[in-house]
Amino acid sequence: MSVFSHKEFDQHEQISFFHDKETGMRAIIALHSTVLGPALGGCRLWAYENDEAAVKDVLRLSKGMTYKAAITGLPLGGGKSVMIGDKKTKTADMMRAMGRAVDAMGGRYIVAEDVGTTVEDMSHINSMTRHVVGISHGAGSGDPSPTTALGVFTGLKAAVRFRLGRNDLKGLKVAVQGLGNVGYNLCRHLHEAGAQLFVTDMAPDRVDMASREFGAMPVALNSIYDVDADVFAPCALGGIINDETLPRLKAKVVAGAANNQ
Repeated sequence: MSVFSHKEFDQHEQISFFHDKETGMRAIIALHSTVLGPALGGCRLWAYENDEAAVKDVLRLSKGMTYKAAITGLPLGGGKSVMIGDKKTKTADMMRAMGRAVDAMGGRYIVAEDVGTTVEDMSHINSMTRHVVGISHGAGSGDPSPTTALGVFTGLKAAVRFRLGRNDLKGLKVAVQGLGNVGYNLCRHLHEAGAQLFVTDMAPDRVDMASREFGAMPVALNSIYDVDADVFAPCALGGIINDETLPRLKAKVVAGAANNQ
């Protein structure tokens, strides 16, 4: 596997591979650009099918962060890290090993939460490096999920107003794919605004919670693309709108939290 000839390689400045023998931690940190400042991007923990899938993900995610920072006028570049593993077997020592990896980047990379990692994990990382955000103690900003969800909700409303000519969401049908911290908080905003929700997630308990709390209609994982909805809100992993799923979408608006949709 060559990184430089990888189809997702886009003049990335640095791609570093890390392994900690004692904890079994395996991670990749990718810096796409530090032109505007140190690269900011979350740490994703996922049970990737293979190393190739992990490389593909970190290359795409880091590039996306460059544009996110630039478009919002932040003095930051784009980066991302992925840890190869299962969150069920995640340990504090493993996160501290990740903290040492982040520190080895010398301040060129600032880490935060992403899929599979938490505020508590960032605290463990913080014990090994100061180059971390999203921690709960001191001047930390804590869990970014509620703020992220509010941003997605605001963007969704703007998209609905532009595409559907509606200033309110009452009765609007929204299919939400993924009920992680961001997706679930987005559902709360949508429910309070009067939207009708259709939800799916790999964790059945999250679907049950949304059904009880928001009156959401549970949908099978692969059937979420077929829902007759006004809005499709992808809030899980990336790459879900493709040649296979696009013809199945009935929604006129796509507005969600997932990266690289």
